[in-house]
Amino acid sequence: MATSPLKKKTQEILALADVTINGSNSWDIQVHNDDFYDRVLSHGSLGLGESYMDGWWDAPALDQFFDKILSVPNIERKVSIDLETILLMPQAYLLNMQTKTRSKKVARDHYDIGNDFYEKMLDPYMQYTCGYWKDARNLNKAQEDKLDMICKKAMLKKGETVLELGCGWGGFSRFAAQHYNVHVTGYNISKEQIAYAREKAKGLPIEYKEADYRDATGTFDTVVAIGMAEHVGYRNYRSFMELADARLKEGGIFFLHTIGGNRSVKRTDPWIEKYVFPNSMLPSMAQLSKAAEKLFVMEDWHNLSTNYDKTLMAWWENFNHNWPTIKSNHFNDRFYRMWKYYLLCCAGGFRARRNQLWQVVYSKGGIRGGYKSIR
Repeated sequence: MATSPLKKKTQEILALADVTINGSNSWDIQVHNDDFYDRVLSHGSLGLGESYMDGWWDAPALDQFFDKILSVPNIERKVSIDLETILLMPQAYLLNMQTKTRSKKVARDHYDIGNDFYEKMLDPYMQYTCGYWKDARNLNKAQEDKLDMICKKAMLKKGETVLELGCGWGGFSRFAAQHYNVHVTGYNISKEQIAYAREKAKGLPIEYKEADYRDATGTFDTVVAIGMAEHVGYRNYRSFMELADARLKEGGIFFLHTIGGNRSVKRTDPWIEKYVFPNSMLPSMAQLSKAAEKLFVMEDWHNLSTNYDKTLMAWWENFNHNWPTIKSNHFNDRFYRMWKYYLLCCAGGFRARRNQLWQVVYSKGGIRGGYKSIR
């Protein structure tokens, strides 16, 4: 039987990444529905992800597949852009997709799907950001080491006040309060996360406010944002930096931990936008640097991106191992495939060096004598 033009085109694109359709390697894809070729070629990233969720194709090692694919420069340009993506682009360019109202969507759709669900995937500190694996052999140690390194980089001292913009489930604030004896004020728009954080922080010098980070008031010795900048948006990077500056005492430190991209963009991947992190986008070095101009001295910039590959694989192992329990909480098989795709495509993206993870230390006015980098 002759190969269809759509299948041939797909084979040619995949061959650039050493991926074979129905091949025997762990990174090769197994196609179960021949409509896959049309869907991927006409809908790009969105079609690839949705067809996987629908069970149209599989790969024995999805992380390896994405490592292969994303290691090919500009491979996405080989695929047509579909109408849905074209219609979304003007919104990202013309509208502020991260207003206070729009920002609530990611809290509702992603972070509020159940604290018990995230407990099955994450560590005891409920860290949903990259761990630090330099001296760690398991996820719990990697996350504790990350938290300790953040406290050291931020130069926290007993009795100081810390503002955390986007505090998640409160893991950093608990660690900092317990081990560095600081008082932390955290802002978060996720109702479920705030409820969890308050319960866990009883008796500690921590105050949580269920409010947008832009509503933060007061002045602090240190401002921290861990996994927050991915939800800020390019139109708001400058105001984000201005807020951190306004909340900092003179000589204070602004610590930023964020996923970043190799180039400046104004929107995120269409599949990630639709199914995982709505209204999100990854900042570039240029965007962050420009936003910080005339406000801060950049003291340290640390790239930990290879650590995120290990972190995501550990999350996947936890999620997959605990799936029988997770499934009983009203999650279906399509959710399983969506979450598997999300975790493993991101792991492959970091492995291929498409995505970065930065920890940046800014000071207000500069640190006399210089800053000692912590690694």
